[in-house]
Amino acid sequence: MNSITFKNELVGAQEELLRFAFKLTADREEANDLLQETSLKALDNEDKYTPETNFKGWIYTIMRNIFINNYRRVVREQTFVDQTENLYHLSTPRDEAQDYTESAYDLKEMRRIVNSLPREYKVPFSMHVAGFKYREIAEKLGLPIGTVKSRIFFTRQKLQHELKDFV
Repeated sequence: MNSITFKNELVGAQEELLRFAFKLTADREEANDLLQETSLKALDNEDKYTPETNFKGWIYTIMRNIFINNYRRVVREQTFVDQTENLYHLSTPRDEAQDYTESAYDLKEMRRIVNSLPREYKVPFSMHVAGFKYREIAEKLGLPIGTVKSRIFFTRQKLQHELKDFV
């Protein structure tokens, strides 16, 4: 594929790519930024495209990877790690310390329930709690997205049922 054909293919896919970018970001401005970044990356890597293969699949993969990388970078940037000594509990009133103990017990109970589930329910739920999107979980586990959603839903129902006495 020569450079002109490549650029024509890229320009022809812009409308569909913008719709896909909007589905990923749910924000028009971010979708336009993602489209621009994808187009630039495609142009920079034109030599890596194998002619006679699925151009739209290649360009959609670039966009999806850029979106995932940007998302993970934002999550990392927003994560704050306090490396100071934790003196918080020295000045907390007695009731707050008791609430903390109860919530720690609830968390322990939640972990026990989740760990008692079969692996096919535990793994998708743990990934979802860790911040993965349904689509990412489905791709990593090689499952249909509907299966992932139903397993996470089932796990939530199980937790609610088992923890109804704790609330």
